[in-house]
Amino acid sequence: MTKKIISIAVFSLFALLSSDGLAGDRFITVASTTSTQNSGLFDQILPVFEKKSGIDVRVVAVGTGQALRIARNGDADVLFVHHKPSELVFVKEGFGVERFDVMYNDFVIVGPKNDPAKIGTVKGVAASLGKIAKTGSLFISRGDDSGTHKRERALWRSASIDPSLGSGKWYQEIGAGMGAALNITSAKDAYTLSDRGTWLSFKNKASLAILFEGDENLLNPYGIMLVNPKRHSHVKSKDGQTFIDWLISVDGQEAIDRYKINGQQLFFSNAKQVKPAG
Repeated sequence: MTKKIISIAVFSLFALLSSDGLAGDRFITVASTTSTQNSGLFDQILPVFEKKSGIDVRVVAVGTGQALRIARNGDADVLFVHHKPSELVFVKEGFGVERFDVMYNDFVIVGPKNDPAKIGTVKGVAASLGKIAKTGSLFISRGDDSGTHKRERALWRSASIDPSLGSGKWYQEIGAGMGAALNITSAKDAYTLSDRGTWLSFKNKASLAILFEGDENLLNPYGIMLVNPKRHSHVKSKDGQTFIDWLISVDGQEAIDRYKINGQQLFFSNAKQVKPAG
C-alpha cells in the first residue's frame, strides 16, 4: 500500500508541475503534509494569499518524509511540514534556505469510547501507550514516514516499548495518510495517534473519541522553508519567499487563527518574528 500511495503522490506532483496553463500563469509548488490538507486549513488560507499576491499555490500533500524527498529533489519551491528535527537537517544540509516557525497544534490519542485499554485513567502519554501494549489493544499506525508516524515512533521509544513486536497482531501499520488511518481505526474500534486538526475535521468518528490529550510531548509544531535555489536553480525563490513572508506576517498568522470547526480552533500561529502585513 505504501508504494501505491507514493506512486500516486509522485504522479500527481508531475501532473502539477507539467500543467503550466496559459502563458504567464504564475504559481508555486508547495510540498506539504496530509494534515494541513485534510484538516481544511489550505482551503481556508490559500485563497486569501492568492487573491492578495496573484500567485497560485499548488499543494502536493503527502507524508512529511515524502514531502522532504520531493523538496530535496527540487520538485517543489517551498516545504511546509511538521517534524522539526528533519526540517533542521534539511536546512543544515543545504536543501533549504531557512526554517521559520508558522503554527502548532497537538496530537491526541483517539479510540473506542468504552476505552478497553483504560488509557484515560493514566497520566502521561508513555503510560497510555503502555496500557495499549500491555492489554494488546488494537493500534493503527500510519506507517508512512509522515511527521505523525515519526512522532508516534518516538513516543513508543519514550515508553520503552517496541511495537514491532506486536506487528500484525495488536499493532498494524497501514502505510497511508491520516484520513485513511482514522477510517480504519473507526471501522476496527482501534486506537491511533492523530493530529487534532485532522481529527476535528474527520466526519466518520462513529464510536471514536479523544481518550488522551494534553501531554507536552504531544505538541506539534509546523515549519516552512524555501527550497534552496543554489541547489536547484529552477526554484521560484522570489514567489516562494513571498508566500513564506505572507504566512508569517500578521495577515497570514491571523488567517491561520481564524480557521475553526464547530467553534474550535485547529491551528495556533507561532511565528517568532511576525512581519507587518504588506
